[in-house]
Amino acid sequence: MRHRKAGYKLGRVTAHRWALFRNLLVALFRHERIRTTEAKAKAVRGLADHMITLAKRESLHARRQVSAMVPDQEAVHRLFDTIAARFGDRHGGYTRIVKTGPRPGDAAPMVLLELVDRPEVPKDKPAAKGEKKGKAPRGEGKAPAGKKERKKAAAAAS
Repeated sequence: MRHRKAGYKLGRVTAHRWALFRNLLVALFRHERIRTTEAKAKAVRGLADHMITLAKRESLHARRQVSAMVPDQEAVHRLFDTIAARFGDRHGGYTRIVKTGPRPGDAAPMVLLELVDRPEVPKDKPAAKGEKKGKAPRGEGKAPAGKKERKKAAAAAS
């Protein structure tokens, strides 16, 4: 029976697990979207929500509590300045998990862990069917391969 044994162990000792959570939090607050395994995302989303809730308080004590968990000061500044301001009127539920399919190497279920109100970055428009990219014609721009061809190219250059 697993009574009162909640939480994800992730096959790690406690110190390694907390280091993993800290690194995932730094990456999440820096990039606002990370690709990780489903188990890691589910383990860290509660911590991420708690850090955002602390950042919304905007007090020195809250900043010190977040700094104890998130070791990167750049990520802490970004969390307090931009991310907490964006979630000012929201009461929880700051993260989203989107399944992306299995990882090619070991078929581990991969997900995107992202902040909910993340500003969308516009994607480049794909080229139309009739348009082609500016490619050089075949054979031009290549270095001569054989010995005779190199001699001919050297003679033509001089």
